[in-house]
Amino acid sequence: MAKRSFIQRVGYSAICTFARLTAVVVFRMRCKGREKIPASGPLIVCGNHQSVLDPVLIGLAFNRQLNYLGRQSLFRFTPFRLLLLFLNAIALDRDGLGLSGLRESMRRIKRGEGVLLFPEGTRTLDGSVLPLQPGFCALARRGNVTVLPVGFDGAFEAWPRTAKLPSASKIYLCIGEPLAPEEIAKLDDKSLVAEVERRIRDCHQQARAGRQR
Repeated sequence: MAKRSFIQRVGYSAICTFARLTAVVVFRMRCKGREKIPASGPLIVCGNHQSVLDPVLIGLAFNRQLNYLGRQSLFRFTPFRLLLLFLNAIALDRDGLGLSGLRESMRRIKRGEGVLLFPEGTRTLDGSVLPLQPGFCALARRGNVTVLPVGFDGAFEAWPRTAKLPSASKIYLCIGEPLAPEEIAKLDDKSLVAEVERRIRDCHQQARAGRQR
């Protein structure tokens, strides 16, 4: 796939600016640890999954543009499809192996871009962090990539999966210590999943504590 056009880059920046203002005003969003974000290079961002707001909320904390994965079903609804195509989102078939989506993710990672993943695989039912699925391990190993853990709290209260519309709720996001390619190479898949999960849970706990202050 071709690199983003000038209009797409400017449009993404404009959307982010508007969304940041909205997040601060409506959700009183705060972020901790932005200095830990690599300024460039292949990157996989792994976050906990509380609501449909999650991709936007995490993306707002980054000055560099992230690539988002979306279920193919989202591309069937014309307004969403147009927005997702404008943002160069990656379609992922959750009912199958999702190989085409994973291949496109790998292409973008090798191009030095960042990809946002939610390794839990689904949104939480109660706000807690679910056990991680190992699907991200192949991307992490083949892309010579840095893995950055992210955890946040408050998105579940703002828009749980059982609600049709969002409501105002304070949201706090915490960015954890990244795992460098050299660290990843020393871990088998089980250990890698456990370490990323540990860091996401730690970020989530810090975010919850920050939100409650």
